[in-house]
Amino acid sequence: TSGFIGQVSDMAPFGKAWRGKEETRKEMTLISMAHRTTFTVNGAPSHYTHLIESYIDGLNSRRPALWNIYAPCQPEHAIPDDASEMQSKLAVESRAYPLMVFDPDAGETWAACLSLEGNPAMDADWPTYQLEFEDEEGNRDSMELPMTFADFALTEGRFRKNFRMAPRDTWNEHMVPIAEFLEMEEEEREGLYPFVWGVDKKHHLMRVICSAELVTSTEERRDYWRTIKGLAGLLDKVDPEAIANQVRAETAGKLAAGLYAMLGGGAGGPELSAVLGAAPAVAGAAAPAAATAEGFEPAWIEQPLCTTCDECIDINPKIFAYNDDKKAIVANPKGGPYKDIVRSAEKCPAECIHPGTPWDANEKELDKLIKRAEKYQ
Repeated sequence: TSGFIGQVSDMAPFGKAWRGKEETRKEMTLISMAHRTTFTVNGAPSHYTHLIESYIDGLNSRRPALWNIYAPCQPEHAIPDDASEMQSKLAVESRAYPLMVFDPDAGETWAACLSLEGNPAMDADWPTYQLEFEDEEGNRDSMELPMTFADFALTEGRFRKNFRMAPRDTWNEHMVPIAEFLEMEEEEREGLYPFVWGVDKKHHLMRVICSAELVTSTEERRDYWRTIKGLAGLLDKVDPEAIANQVRAETAGKLAAGLYAMLGGGAGGPELSAVLGAAPAVAGAAAPAAATAEGFEPAWIEQPLCTTCDECIDINPKIFAYNDDKKAIVANPKGGPYKDIVRSAEKCPAECIHPGTPWDANEKELDKLIKRAEKYQ
């Protein structure tokens, strides 16, 4: 019950009558959360900072606590003996095993109690990665691709029978990357073949066709990610204040236009529009605007000292990234909460991250974060 649709095991063989595991995965973390009284964690050994912090918080909680930790099994998953950390990381990135912490004492709603911090690209269905390859002339190149569950499954032997490599001379317009395939309606999918990109032993590109079971499994993982994002309150946030401002502006505009017409000026004029100004646009998915802290100083990194340890990238890849020399840089100092910048500075083994000051004056517990950051300024 804890495996994935399409995987092959002793209890779920693959053949004409039975094509691997058929049941939807039972999520132990959701089952525990449903009790609403248990401190619950979905963790992975590849993200040990997240795991250790959850141990501390869970053991300090005066409640029952449960840790559901991804544990690669070399013989069952058919992976190399030294691949545990890599497969654990891929499981998190592909939404096979998202990181979660549910703390019943954090608030009164699911959104307040459930945290998905630590997952990459939280605003997207899939994170992206760079696939490096060589063309027929031996020139190196790369392309940015979504890291779907199917990409993760391609790296493990338990899913091997769900894939078929398509020879290059069979490539055609009816082959569609699986991430695009999943966004299509059922009738649009007919006659198309979903695939994932890969490289062969010569680092040449190859297309690997996915079985129907693997498509179902990938779609199920995407939908599960959307489900927990909904529980955490991360889907389509609406800004009530922006809506109220728009209503006020529209109402004032209508009243002013009516008065202008009563005075004989017609239905309005350019000078009226200039006085009133344009009504502010409201996007349904927009989050409330943050109040910018005065004297904001962005975080910065002493790049020569960077050891390429991945700590800051794992904490928040929107804030931190690698340059061409594989040295960490601050790609976007406003790409996430100040908390992530401070945590990155604390975890950096070279102590080369300098947190600067917070950009969002409304962030919670700023005083504590600023105090923690002083050591690394």
